[in-house]
Amino acid sequence: MLRDHASKLAATAAAGAMLMAVAACGGSSDTGTDTATPGTSSAASSAPAAGGPKVGLAYDIGGRGDQSFNDAAAAGLEKGKAELKISETKELEASPGETGAQKEQRLRLLAQTGHNPIIAVGFAYSDAIKKVAGEFPDTKFAIIDDAAAGPNISNLVFAENEGSFLVGAAAALKSKKGHIGFVGGVQVPLIKKFEVGYTKGAQAVKPDIKVDVKYLTQPPDFGGFNDPAKGKTAAQGMYDAGADIVYQAAGGSGGGVFEAAKAAGAKAIGVDSDQALTADPSVRDVIMTSMLKKVDVAVFDFLKSFVDGTVKAGATTYDLKAGGVDYSTTGGQVDDIKAKLDEYKQKIVNGEITVPSQ
Repeated sequence: MLRDHASKLAATAAAGAMLMAVAACGGSSDTGTDTATPGTSSAASSAPAAGGPKVGLAYDIGGRGDQSFNDAAAAGLEKGKAELKISETKELEASPGETGAQKEQRLRLLAQTGHNPIIAVGFAYSDAIKKVAGEFPDTKFAIIDDAAAGPNISNLVFAENEGSFLVGAAAALKSKKGHIGFVGGVQVPLIKKFEVGYTKGAQAVKPDIKVDVKYLTQPPDFGGFNDPAKGKTAAQGMYDAGADIVYQAAGGSGGGVFEAAKAAGAKAIGVDSDQALTADPSVRDVIMTSMLKKVDVAVFDFLKSFVDGTVKAGATTYDLKAGGVDYSTTGGQVDDIKAKLDEYKQKIVNGEITVPSQ
């Protein structure tokens, strides 16, 4: 809840005290991260660069270390720290089951302590960013995966359906059983884009292919993005029923899908990051490809536009044509079908194939 402060100085001091308390309390919903040493809780910031911006980043559930969505955002921030004149960074993490008010508080604390720009990672920040951005009109905000409108809000959105079409085609081309699966973290319109694109890509190759679909949770329960045990159970059921490849769009729960694939002697498809490089080494060999969603590029582009003074409100869409989505080739497991996948890619870019999103 927004509190009335007696003065701007008092507000800043109060916010600073709250941030320090957050960093010291391991049980809090917000975790301050010393970005020079990822994964540690601290109120410290990265080494200053004179005159540069103070960047605030609010993670979705799972935070750094999810090997997928949040880690991609973190990679963009790290590139910004290496290549741009950023004076300091502050990263705060979400906790499972938190309220919208807690998300507002996280963004508000960053703004009150002088962080500008501020990046919210994930559509779950939609309502919070609209409210807080209105309270701080001189601060630039960005949100990933949502079209929240505001004169100081940049929307970094992706054509997940297009990238998912390519890995769906890959699954159909590589499946020996004509039976594949999809595990979504939470049944929301964003994740539906992954499912629809995947199914359409598979059907483009094999119209009668069987596609099992399972969502781990329903909103407002967003725990499906951070529950590997549920991911493993869902994928196990699909492999037991005859699927030989399962695509996961489930954030941190995807690790469980990979474990199930390993146990079943089957294959899986990663998401967001090239998970044959980022997943636990014990399961990397089951990941035949990943749908690349270049959140790192979007975050870096936004930071660069802020530093350059060219940041704009509204949507920037990262689609296949813009290189914002793609499929990975790490491990060589799709090398034999790469020409076919690239043919589909070109047809999407040229407009010969239009991939639905819902």
